[in-house]
Amino acid sequence: MSIFRQHKTIADRSAGDRARHRKKIERAIKDGIHNIVAEESIIGKNGKKKFRIPVRGIKEYRFVYGDNGSKRVGSAQGKDVARGQTIGKKEKKKGKPGEKPGDQAGEEFYEVELTLEQLADYLFNDLELPNFEKKKDSQVVAKKIKRKGYRTKGIRPRLDKKKTVIQKIKRQKKAEYSGNYDKDSDENFSFHERDLRYKHYKITEKRTSNAVIFFLMDISGSMTTDKKFLARSFFFLLYHFIRTKYDKVDIVFLSHDIDAYEVDEDQFFGRGSSGGTMVSSVLKKTEQIIDERYHQQSWNTYVFQCSDGDNWPGDNKATKAYVESILPKSQFFGYCEIEPTQERLKWMKETSLSKIYETIHSDKFKCVGIYQKEDIWVAFRSFFGGV
Repeated sequence: MSIFRQHKTIADRSAGDRARHRKKIERAIKDGIHNIVAEESIIGKNGKKKFRIPVRGIKEYRFVYGDNGSKRVGSAQGKDVARGQTIGKKEKKKGKPGEKPGDQAGEEFYEVELTLEQLADYLFNDLELPNFEKKKDSQVVAKKIKRKGYRTKGIRPRLDKKKTVIQKIKRQKKAEYSGNYDKDSDENFSFHERDLRYKHYKITEKRTSNAVIFFLMDISGSMTTDKKFLARSFFFLLYHFIRTKYDKVDIVFLSHDIDAYEVDEDQFFGRGSSGGTMVSSVLKKTEQIIDERYHQQSWNTYVFQCSDGDNWPGDNKATKAYVESILPKSQFFGYCEIEPTQERLKWMKETSLSKIYETIHSDKFKCVGIYQKEDIWVAFRSFFGGV
């Protein structure tokens, strides 16, 4: 008996290497993708906009010549060769700022082009809303039509011609076998009503637990252009995270100075004010909306607030009371303190609002600081399980 070994083709043997190479590229993209989050060009862009992301340290596998200056061919014992000696190396001269150009190539890297949707997939793949619960009263998200076989009765548009022909052939062969039909005769074997097969569909309802996300942003006079950019960048990232990961989520946009305003998306990302700051106004508005529209029994409620930490001193007591009142009704409350300088290293003890919030102790409450645009992604991941 002969035993034949099945050999894979060259293409098959290289498939594993290429798959590993693709995984390395994806991993490199994930490691470096946070840089684009801090770019101003990403804010407000639609899904058609493409972004170029450099991916360093990844090369296609190939044979290369050494850099020892030889003619790159030949073989021999060589001279002055010792065991363990490193060969094929020579000093490289690379260009540096302010110096003459070097004579060696720099680091090679890919530039990967991604749409905003593809970017979101990489960014949010391993993140999720904290403390998400399956609520008692779920809301219908969508009706899905699913094929459930065939029927002998139905409407003409659902007639499956292929299945109908097969049924006719089966009936014809059965007639030939039983002697009731001669295939060599001139008589046609026509379709019968019982040959007809119609596609049958069933409508299924997909249900999911409801969730509502509150965006609270300080737009008072103390929020400078730089601070507003950092706050809007965080909320822009949060907005796309919600829309990418979850089917049915309500988003409530609230802006405030001394008063709170429920606004639409465009107003939220473009509105400003020169007034003072009373944080309790937006927290009071948040709790009112929760009580009126988003009952705790049916909704997962999340609150995210961005502010520079300034608040009218006489408002601090009311601010703390509203936060403590909202926490039992919510799954999570996240606070971002915006301060685009490196001077306030102890930010949790130097602002009016942070002094209040540091006295609130709850697993559902978390504070982070954002000093520069590179901090946005770090703060974001700390809220949603990435850190």
